[in-house]
Amino acid sequence: MDVFKIHQEVISDYANYTQSFIKIADPRISERVRSGIENGLLWPEPLLQLNPSFEPGRSIEQLVSEKLLHEECGQIFRIKSESDQLGKTLRLHRHQDQAIETYLRNEPYVLTTGTGSGKSLSYIIPAVDHVLKNGTGRGLQAIVVYPMNALANSQREELDKFLKLGFDGKELPVSYARYTGQEGTEERERILKNPPDILLTNYVMLELILTRIGEKRLVSSASNLRFLVFDELHTYRGRQGADVAMLIRRCRDAFGSKQLNCVGTSATMESAGTSHEQAQVVAEVASKIFGEHVPVGNVIGESLRRTTHELDFEIEANKVLLAQSIANEDPYSMDFQQFVNSPMASWLESTFGLTREPETNQLIRQTPKAIKGESGAAVELAELVNVSADDANAAIQRYLDGGTLEEAKNPATGFNVFAFRLHQFITRGDTAWASIESESVRTITLRGQQFVPGDRSKVLMPMVFCRCCGQEYYRIEMPKQFSDGEEIQPRENFRSSVSDDLESGYLYISTEFPWPTTESEMIPLVPPEWIEEHHGDYRIKRSQPVPQLLNIGTDGKQNPSGITAAFLKAPFRFCLNPKCKVAYNARQRSDVSKLATIGIDGRSTATTILALSTILKLRLETGLPEK
Repeated sequence: MDVFKIHQEVISDYANYTQSFIKIADPRISERVRSGIENGLLWPEPLLQLNPSFEPGRSIEQLVSEKLLHEECGQIFRIKSESDQLGKTLRLHRHQDQAIETYLRNEPYVLTTGTGSGKSLSYIIPAVDHVLKNGTGRGLQAIVVYPMNALANSQREELDKFLKLGFDGKELPVSYARYTGQEGTEERERILKNPPDILLTNYVMLELILTRIGEKRLVSSASNLRFLVFDELHTYRGRQGADVAMLIRRCRDAFGSKQLNCVGTSATMESAGTSHEQAQVVAEVASKIFGEHVPVGNVIGESLRRTTHELDFEIEANKVLLAQSIANEDPYSMDFQQFVNSPMASWLESTFGLTREPETNQLIRQTPKAIKGESGAAVELAELVNVSADDANAAIQRYLDGGTLEEAKNPATGFNVFAFRLHQFITRGDTAWASIESESVRTITLRGQQFVPGDRSKVLMPMVFCRCCGQEYYRIEMPKQFSDGEEIQPRENFRSSVSDDLESGYLYISTEFPWPTTESEMIPLVPPEWIEEHHGDYRIKRSQPVPQLLNIGTDGKQNPSGITAAFLKAPFRFCLNPKCKVAYNARQRSDVSKLATIGIDGRSTATTILALSTILKLRLETGLPEK
């Protein structure tokens, strides 16, 4: 599968969708928007990161043979599948091994390792081992709290693999259940009558368990609770962090367990300082949240190791070898050992995978980096070996792709040389902002800010565009008593003002089609239903919100010498451009469907477009399994 090709196609689909409803009549604004989108306004260059390799720990069989884990763990924790329910030996990473050691000392701990490091096994293995050693059916012995239901659902599927596969329908050695509010009445009652050994929930439901009368059976069943686990601990910040800290203290009081320890997992909680300094901060924060002392030594980080040989590319001889590697090697025909020995593979792992912490010389994850762009890896490689940025980009993608092929797998572990992720950030988009001047001279920017850069006498206001003709309007809030000294304010979304002093609406400025000054000139321009007959003549109904003419200076204040503008109250009732004449009835209150910004206003729409495009592209990949 060519992930770079799929990525480009998905972004192209999204670009076509977003631009399909961005209709802008003003040529200067249109060109600025087109150029901005092409240069990454809504989607910057993706960041690339290699999945690292971890230092190995002991296998489950070793821990069982050393009588550290219950012997049945040897049957449960294996690499299983539907076709191979007996499974293969599971060897732990060193950080998972350290977590089990900490559990065996009856101490709280926090695992701070990256994505794909197997954090969940660091608490699932201890929880299952504890149940096996102390007996099942003794009420809740572990509660695992997730910030999102999706994580709880995913963990239940993982537990299914370990605790169901290989037991041929026999009674499970350890019981577990999800209790998040997604369950039906029958399932909830079953859990309340027979509390499982391990409960998967979220912090809101845990709060309800403590407070609702119907869940008292769960509370009373937790007197032997050994583990209170908080997955993704870094998500609990600020007020929410304080709420969770108080929740944990109420749990301790309600459950009354003498052996309760808290466990936390987190991808990252602190990024400043050395790894030891970060661990100290994590230990302090975890101690406050858990309500028990977490020693610095119980903050368990990841122990990483390189897959390729480490080469110093400051040395001229290694630069020469790197250039020769790019010119002479075919990454698509290389086996694992050839990849490991390749200078280009070494450079890739150093650039996207691992680096050394200066203070400790310890291997840590490299910061994700873009391939393309002025500060991208392709430019860096091009300067290093004296090739073009395009050739460097092609070489990077070629080697990354080759390192994921079947031929490049490590025969000992079954893992590829490279497994990588593209992090694509996509913004829903802001809009164009412009100074209050005529179309030919106004300043246009695609980044919201208060003033024209370098000139604080000129304010900037957000613009929206008629979905029918592309006519631009300033989206503003105007003081109801627009007197001297008062100024208009930018309105950054379509919600109407809730202030008694401000009125939401749109400012229309047009040199070619200025809004007229007399009612007789306005009559042909307003919607027909606004017109009524009066004493044998026609006039605009007095109940209709006729645009109000103003003279506004570049500072947003009334100014007799300023530009003439028409203020149209929200909701947007009709387009003031006489060539358009689109109109809406009074019941159509929302302006989102009438006026466009740059990008997509709804996050759910963006998610749908991106997900659907990705799935359709993946279905066309013949080399992928059906499921």
